[in-house]
Amino acid sequence: MPTTDNIDFNQLAQQIKQWGLDLGFQQIGISDTNLTEAEGYLQDWLAAGFHGEMAYMAKHGLKRSRPALLEIGTRSIISARLDYLPTPQPDSGAVLTDKAAAFISRYALGRDYHKVLRRRLQKLADQISTEVGEFGYRAFVDSAPVLEKAIAAKAGLGWIGKHSNLLNRSAGSWFFLGELYTDLPLPADQAVSQHCGDCTACLDICPTQAIVGPYQVDARLCISYLTIELQGSIPEQLRPLMGNRIYGCDDCQLICPWNRFAKLSVEADFKPRYQLDSRTLLELFGWDEAEFLQKTEGSAIRRIGHQRWLRNIAVALGNGRAEPEVLQALSEKLANTDALVGEHVDWALTRLQERI
Repeated sequence: MPTTDNIDFNQLAQQIKQWGLDLGFQQIGISDTNLTEAEGYLQDWLAAGFHGEMAYMAKHGLKRSRPALLEIGTRSIISARLDYLPTPQPDSGAVLTDKAAAFISRYALGRDYHKVLRRRLQKLADQISTEVGEFGYRAFVDSAPVLEKAIAAKAGLGWIGKHSNLLNRSAGSWFFLGELYTDLPLPADQAVSQHCGDCTACLDICPTQAIVGPYQVDARLCISYLTIELQGSIPEQLRPLMGNRIYGCDDCQLICPWNRFAKLSVEADFKPRYQLDSRTLLELFGWDEAEFLQKTEGSAIRRIGHQRWLRNIAVALGNGRAEPEVLQALSEKLANTDALVGEHVDWALTRLQERI
């Protein structure tokens, strides 16, 4: 760690915030490492089994809620916000109401955000190093056991809403978060107050009622979990509720009143690739594995693999219209696929044939 005698850390904190803006972040905040309250919420959430198959949420012990256990020497955390909304919100609503269209969570339409944020955080760390000399730090973007929303809330970037997403009064919730754990004794910012009030729009709109109470999400019911994290079969009782959502779900964000203040991202990397914001389910169902890998290169979508991609689309097709081309595509896939995809294709065919 650099000697602190000749460093004005209050001034440095202000410089860091300006450097962050210069690098294209929309906001930078600083927090301490005391996450005691968040630790209690996390332990209760895990004890309730709300994490489902996400074993990684529990396996690191207290490292997630005690930053200095994860990165020894951490004294303060720099939290960064980067807006990502790639298309106007009414466009998303139009896709959701079109049963032939494929809905992909807005964050995944463009380039993988992990890479974009990590590069930018590294540039910020380099700038700090230029100013103060070598210092201890580690950058995180969903890459380790980090309570990013609790940290961002402590850093004054917003408050955690009833849907468990971070909300900002001037930006809504369409943004990514990244962190720099540092060994610098930077002054912490003030947390902001909560502004959800009596609103329950996110609880009411959730297709699967995964928001089981204010600030409580049962991931096992969440469409984002079902389409991304769940490895095996999607529970049959939840399939009809998924509609045409094939990768993630944005309903709770689309309905949130605070998102009327959200701004479209200026980042070219977050613009939709391969027209993924306007593709039909049949078009995407027709991608073989090679095409899937080619068109999801550099995308967060690739992590689910081609098998789960087809699984998710099969469910969405089963929730759509019983059109001849849909029945044909499902029948052809059923004759040449593995057990997981076949199960969901068979379900979709049975569901559609009941409507004929």
